[in-house]
Amino acid sequence: MFGSGVGTVAWITVQPDVAADLESLDTTLTTVEKVLDLDELRRRVDELEHQAADPELWNDQTHAQKVTSELSHVQSELRRAVDLRGRLDDMPVLYELAEEEEGAARTSALADADAERAALRADIEAMEVKTMLAGEYDAREAVVNIRSGAGGVDAADWAEMLMRMYIRWAEKHKYSVEVYDTSYAEEAGLKSGTFAVKAPYMYGTLSVEQGTHRLVRISPFDNQGRRQTSFAEVEVLPVVETTDHIDIDENDLKVDVYRSSGPGGQSVNTTDSAVRLTHIPTGIVVTCQNEKSQLQNKASAMRVLQAKLLERKRQEERAEMDALKGDGGSSWGNQMRSYVLHPYQMVKDLRTEFEVNNPQAVLDGDIDGFIEAGVRWRMATEGAEG
Repeated sequence: MFGSGVGTVAWITVQPDVAADLESLDTTLTTVEKVLDLDELRRRVDELEHQAADPELWNDQTHAQKVTSELSHVQSELRRAVDLRGRLDDMPVLYELAEEEEGAARTSALADADAERAALRADIEAMEVKTMLAGEYDAREAVVNIRSGAGGVDAADWAEMLMRMYIRWAEKHKYSVEVYDTSYAEEAGLKSGTFAVKAPYMYGTLSVEQGTHRLVRISPFDNQGRRQTSFAEVEVLPVVETTDHIDIDENDLKVDVYRSSGPGGQSVNTTDSAVRLTHIPTGIVVTCQNEKSQLQNKASAMRVLQAKLLERKRQEERAEMDALKGDGGSSWGNQMRSYVLHPYQMVKDLRTEFEVNNPQAVLDGDIDGFIEAGVRWRMATEGAEG
């Protein structure tokens, strides 16, 4: 029997379907707890707390931020797992108390217990998805690059909407975001935007968002009010760490500096602080203009360039493996999600079939359902390829 089993016998013969569901939840949560290794999480929390208490930690700002970020993440994971177990252990009590009520009060109490059980299932399944992030780079922070595609000014506006969606999602989860570059289009929106989501497992989490995103709506830029289809490309890269062998020869770089600009091309900086890096052997171009100094912008641009080169290396290795297996390759670069605002309201993932009928909530950052479905889809796809 799951958890503490308190009160189970009192209602198990009355609601065997509920008992079976709770048994299923217990099995899933137990598996999650084993994968997370709660004892190891507690040991890691103690170790990181000891490091964080060292007064000399902040002599190295980069290391200090990494320690505090990991501590926050591990504490959150442990707290979440313990909370889920406590809620599951409380479920028999909720049903026992509901059974003791009569009439309308009993019906209401049972409905509340059912609602909590449904919420608990969603939370356990969400945590189960996180345990699936075991790829080589999944534990890394993520760099997200969004580029407008076909659709003119509507596509540029769509790229800006997508960037806002991901930043709102990160803010809701209290993940730190650092914007590296925003290249504004002339009339409205963005030609491109690059930002980092600084929390563990962000690459594994957001990598399933990579691909072409399609928007269908009545164009706010068309004075005839016609329907417009726009496209934007989302690229997700793992942040490069010191253990990665990504060496960039300065002789392979073309460095351009220019004046940062804001929407409409208006100057927002009176010095040439923006930096454009061109990696000559590959033709990869990276820009950064959101820091105050040229030195900071160059450092940020180098991080993004390293991430792009690491991803290029990873894709080349995967292509070699696919060729050895006779695999035609994956469809990551294809259209993967449609957002329809007119003539009906729907957001649908074309890989997983997951869909919702509230586009505004999605555009406000409510994308956890799509991410969870995407991670499960990726696991199933990689399992089939294996």
